[in-house]
Amino acid sequence: MAMHDIKISNIDAFISGFPPETQEILEQLRATIKDAAPDAEEKISYGIPTFSLKGNLVHFAAYKHHIGFYPGASGIEAFKNELTPYKLAKGTVQFPLGQPLPLGLITQMVQFRVEENLKKAESKGGKKSV
Repeated sequence: MAMHDIKISNIDAFISGFPPETQEILEQLRATIKDAAPDAEEKISYGIPTFSLKGNLVHFAAYKHHIGFYPGASGIEAFKNELTPYKLAKGTVQFPLGQPLPLGLITQMVQFRVEENLKKAESKGGKKSV
């Protein structure tokens, strides 16, 4: 499937391009992220679903054999012990299709990123407003 040939404008459009069983997993992941970061905004960034709160929080995407979850290098580093069963790259973890998503772990990772972004935003702009 050549998803990259199509300009995706929102997360619904992205998810609709996959088989029903993959759509179900993506919706589950999306709901988990929304629950963990209720104030985050949904958008498409780098051509994939992204949640943003004072900067990008996490991205996700589906591939032929896995779901890619992108909490950034700090998110991977903070949870590297819990992520040992999965294939990792600098800012990415791959959750194999056909296995349940570790939703509790994903929730913790998203919450970690929310705190990180809020602290970063506070240190940047906190000096101005008292």
